[in-house]
Amino acid sequence: MNREREVLVRADVLVQEGRIAKVGRGLKTRGTRRVVDVTGKVVLPGLIHGHLHACQTLFRGRADGLELLDWLRERIWPFEAAHDAASMRASADLTFAELIRSGVTAALDMGTVHHYDAVFESARDAGFRLVGGKAMMDAGEGVPQGLRESTAGSLAESLALMERWHGSHDGRLRYAFAPRFVLSCTPELLREVARLAREHGVRIHTHASENRKETEAVRQYTGGQDNVAYFHTVGLCGPHVTLAHCVWLSEEERHQLRESRTVVCHCPGSNLKLGSGIAEIRELLDAGVPVALGADGAPCNNTLDIFHEMRLASVLQNPRRGPRAMAPMEVLEMATLNGARALGLEDEVGSIEPGKRADLTVVDVSGLHSSPMPGDVLSSLVYSARGSDVAHVFIDGKPVLKDGVLTTLDAASVMASANAHVERILRPGKRLRARA
Repeated sequence: MNREREVLVRADVLVQEGRIAKVGRGLKTRGTRRVVDVTGKVVLPGLIHGHLHACQTLFRGRADGLELLDWLRERIWPFEAAHDAASMRASADLTFAELIRSGVTAALDMGTVHHYDAVFESARDAGFRLVGGKAMMDAGEGVPQGLRESTAGSLAESLALMERWHGSHDGRLRYAFAPRFVLSCTPELLREVARLAREHGVRIHTHASENRKETEAVRQYTGGQDNVAYFHTVGLCGPHVTLAHCVWLSEEERHQLRESRTVVCHCPGSNLKLGSGIAEIRELLDAGVPVALGADGAPCNNTLDIFHEMRLASVLQNPRRGPRAMAPMEVLEMATLNGARALGLEDEVGSIEPGKRADLTVVDVSGLHSSPMPGDVLSSLVYSARGSDVAHVFIDGKPVLKDGVLTTLDAASVMASANAHVERILRPGKRLRARA
């Protein structure tokens, strides 16, 4: 994924002090402390999720069969309101274990309103690269009491988290302001987020134009404006902003995204499962809008496997634009280089080039479902590979997955903790939903 988009055969990657030092054939290994032989496998830049909700992984399979606004008000918000710090940690541990196991080294995450320290603590201990922040919600219909916050309180808690975590652990953990979406935020909150993000040099991460009913509600809430157009008026556009979904866009909004260089994160699995629609990604890419890939949350997708998202992204445009609508290289760019842009880390990760962080994923494409190997390895990666095909993962040059086994997390302990917390969360969540 370098500038020339080269596919190097029988090449070596030399890592020194957490960064890529050299790439090429026949590199000398004398003096190196460790050699990992990955002959016959594919070495990729670490894959990246551009939109995620680690707080929701505990609710996988508990919110099926609902559209977005009902999904939020009847299930997800009550469940999120029932979280405490321990259950949040269990949900985050489960998230990062699943992501690393499927080849992901970095993500842009939006939490719930409280307990976001637990997500950063989980990423810290897992060795994961995280850009994330607490959800900001100072308005909204059907919001449980446990998620309601004042404008001042939301801003104060976000700034405190930023002070504690932004740039910590050698820059591996970074903060992003995360106003949830238009319908849960006052104009005052959004304008202040826009100002603070520029002042402190941090990202903004929010949702836009995910569902048709949501966009209609936004027009009523804003006096006739669409999501992106409204964000534009309050200052929430620019290369430091990542907007998840963008399924229902007007021509004016596409123009605003292009002119402002705002990043879009495409979440095809979530958009299909919630019945939200199919984003016109071919048009966005043709317009020069950077588009990343994400799974969204486990309850609206049920899998966080980025290979699943790559396959969906590669084929969903075909009925509208023909079988060559999305080249495999473009899709892999969405999961690597454009993912890095979604996190504001394009100078640090996203390609295998000297000077970049040694975030690397090694994939075995010799399985039955990928055989016989086609002439184009990109075809195997995008169309047939699975997260379970990942053999090794390195973040900052450190192995976090070795021969398919997690090294910084214990899978059995993570699952046991998740199972221990889930029923406790679901019971109060159901009571909150009944009162809402």
